Amino acid sequence: MADAEDDDLKPIPQSGVLPYRRHHKRLEILLITSSETGRWVPPKGNIEDGMSAQESAAKEAFEEAGVTGKVAKRRLGRYLYRKSELKGGHLCRVDLFSMQVKKIEEEWPEMMLRHRRWMSAEEAAQAVDEPRLGTLITRFAKSRKSGQKT
Repeated sequence: MADAEDDDLKPIPQSGVLPYRRHHKRLEILLITSSETGRWVPPKGNIEDGMSAQESAAKEAFEEAGVTGKVAKRRLGRYLYRKSELKGGHLCRVDLFSMQVKKIEEEWPEMMLRHRRWMSAEEAAQAVDEPRLGTLITRFAKSRKSGQKT
């Protein structure tokens, strides 16, 4: 029987998106609350069988945040987080992709489970609990200011 430390050796692979838009010439990032703890997180989830990481992340963005758009081909980066004890406490590794939001739905599958909020990149980087995720958000915002492709 494997012990709990074995879980840390093999994080569960997930993918997610960092939804963004330009609003009044300002870069905004969309975060949602997690369903269990209410923490601010990007839409993410386990990579679905038969889907690429980007396709799976886009599906999560629609289900969890009610947004659709263009997902970047290259990932922004990767970060680790631990699921809540209510969901098993497993360690997860998220491949994060930027997603330029094209459509915001008024109703979406998990709207009763989560809140969504547009934030400045600075607010979003401070709102998340994972330091690596905050760094990825900050780096993404800087790349958008300098005109780099993501």
